[in-house]
Amino acid sequence: MEDMTILDLYWKRDEDAISQTEKKYGRYCHSIAYNILFSDEDAEECVNDTYLKVWNSIPPERPRIFKSFIGRITRNLALDRYDYNTAEKRGGTSVILSELDECIPDTSEDSADDLALSAAINSFLASLSQRTRTVFMQRYFYACSVKQISESVGMTEVNVKVTLLRTRAKLRAHLEKEGISI
Repeated sequence: MEDMTILDLYWKRDEDAISQTEKKYGRYCHSIAYNILFSDEDAEECVNDTYLKVWNSIPPERPRIFKSFIGRITRNLALDRYDYNTAEKRGGTSVILSELDECIPDTSEDSADDLALSAAINSFLASLSQRTRTVFMQRYFYACSVKQISESVGMTEVNVKVTLLRTRAKLRAHLEKEGISI
């Protein structure tokens, strides 16, 4: 079923929208959650929470790219669950996301800073080659392992690590050029 048809079902408040979403994007959402949580039970719970959040979000929101919309919701729920699960163990900081600590400032205090940072990161991502952007997004949005990335893009693990290291350095330089202090 096409995304627009699924979105129309949500707008009509037809419960078939959830089953169609599960059929089309269930594995996609589960892989996002599992890559962050490494637990089938927690991943399944995040996916179910995703369906509820999508149901409650549409309407009034009508996403342009449904796959990205549902993926973002799943990712955020999985990160929240990860923080909850690891709060006592490691302070709730994801190992993968901690790689970005050296190049992305904490803007939790100011929403204007969040918007400026978001715009700067989006312009940076747009400047990357398709392959580099794919590697970067798989690592930091989808929380894929280096091995998973290397297999999906046809690079060696060492090459993926070097690409990520260089891309983080370029991101830091780009943000500094945009006037965002690290």
